[in-house]
Amino acid sequence: MTKRILTVDDSKTMRDMVSFTLKKAGFDVAEAEDGKVALNVLGGGKFDLIITDLNMPNMDGITLIKNVRAGSNHRGVPILILTTESDGTKKADGKNAGATGWLVKPFSPEKLIELVQRVCP
Repeated sequence: MTKRILTVDDSKTMRDMVSFTLKKAGFDVAEAEDGKVALNVLGGGKFDLIITDLNMPNMDGITLIKNVRAGSNHRGVPILILTTESDGTKKADGKNAGATGWLVKPFSPEKLIELVQRVCP
């Protein structure tokens, strides 16, 4: 069964690149431009993985993660943070919010697929 992934980023270019890479690897991918839109998308179906940026308008990635973990539909779904931030404090914030993993931009498509397959086998 095809795994369904939601990628959340305010950069359309980044969403397009992540979606292209994941679709090419056989995943079903939906997109959202911020955390607020992501919560609406998550309300419309089941997802096996969420990949989110940290810094976005309307709702940032940390707030999105806290909302997902507080809800009942996707509480146990792995969440990866995909960001330009490499600061240890930000990583701790993400982990404390409930993030499963962290990948710093820029990244190679191979590294993204490797991480996705590790947390979403």
